[in-house]
Amino acid sequence: MQCQAKLIMMLPCPEFQLALSSLFRKEDGWVFSSEEEKEFGEFQKDLEHLHWCAVLKLQSPLPKARYTLDVMDSAGLVKGSTLFACGSPFGSLYPDIFLNTISKGVLSNTAGERNVVLLTDARCLPGSEGGGIFLYENGTLHLIGIIVAPLFWKVNEWVGLTLACSIGHIINNIMKALRKADIPVKSELAALGTGSHIVDRSKRGAGPSQHMMASAVLVDSGQSWGTGVLVNAKLVLTCRHVVKHSSKVSVKIHNAKMKSGGGNAFKKFHTVRGEVVFSTRESSPYDIAIIRLDEEIPGIPEPVLASSYCAGEDVCIVGFGALGERCGPSITSGVLSSVISVDGDPVMLQTSCAVHGGSSGGPLFALQSGELLGIVASNTRDNSTGATYPHLNFSVPVAILRAALKRYVEFGDLRSFGELNKAGLAVRDVWRLQRSPENVFQSKL
Repeated sequence: MQCQAKLIMMLPCPEFQLALSSLFRKEDGWVFSSEEEKEFGEFQKDLEHLHWCAVLKLQSPLPKARYTLDVMDSAGLVKGSTLFACGSPFGSLYPDIFLNTISKGVLSNTAGERNVVLLTDARCLPGSEGGGIFLYENGTLHLIGIIVAPLFWKVNEWVGLTLACSIGHIINNIMKALRKADIPVKSELAALGTGSHIVDRSKRGAGPSQHMMASAVLVDSGQSWGTGVLVNAKLVLTCRHVVKHSSKVSVKIHNAKMKSGGGNAFKKFHTVRGEVVFSTRESSPYDIAIIRLDEEIPGIPEPVLASSYCAGEDVCIVGFGALGERCGPSITSGVLSSVISVDGDPVMLQTSCAVHGGSSGGPLFALQSGELLGIVASNTRDNSTGATYPHLNFSVPVAILRAALKRYVEFGDLRSFGELNKAGLAVRDVWRLQRSPENVFQSKL
């Protein structure tokens, strides 16, 4: 069915613009336009235009919907909530094929006043702009946001997330505009703000994803930063390349219940110094480091270390990739794509979660059991083009660390970690991600 529509008004969402300018700084190399649009200079003024919305009026009314669609306020949304994205990629070219294409993911992160900025790992393509982000709950479909940018990059690295603006903020700005302008459909637009369509979803109790996110920390070596996971109140697991060659690092814990400066405001992060007590050699295929904190972090649930793996199970990765500490850790969902074993023992885990720069060292969790499966080591890069693939990534299984961690916690003995430096040729071959060029064609990885 095709309908004609008339443009009623264009209006900005200043709250969205303010959050964007704080979150996505130009000097960090963010780009929101597609490869084709980069040829046109006007499209490079991304942050100046992303906060503008258009209101259209259909010339002919649609048939009554067979379901109830509510507008949900985004302030109470919880990271890790299951979301659906609906858009029409390339719809103007082939609407019979692409119209109302649905994608599923989770709420990866939020930012700004009352969560005006929404980030989801539900995969969208160019042409999805203006489509909806939905939460389905108790038999009702709730519209929570409008897709603003289905794809974006940081320093030429595809982030693998979709950017959306809270629909509640858009409606509030429509209401403000109605007070100042005489618009033909003013009464119809005013109905949006009556409250009968707006659901204020209060925050629920911390679900499994909240406990998972509480164990993720930001690790700053002074030269670079990445992610780590608290395995107990004083011990952090991360990657060797995150700590570099530092002996001391700063570990930042998000939402620690500690007040700043003796006042009533809570710190966004609590910073603790830590000592790098072990780091694998550069020659080791296992990219692992152990950090002992100078003080205990109370109230952090210790993750259960997995002892077995099931390819195809639902998983998630928590990390400070791309956005760093500006809005806390991000969560991305997917499946455990492959478990690579050598002599019957798992040595590498592959997932379809979105992983980008800064996620290294972050935890990989099983969604159903909540067990810690592994430590994120890398995503995939095509060395011939420089392109990265965030949804193809690799983690070190915690199964190979269990015995060494237990011995260190009980006896303070680090010698068992030294076995990570003695991995055989078969393990090294797996983690090289490419065979010798004289034997087979060289991989692009």
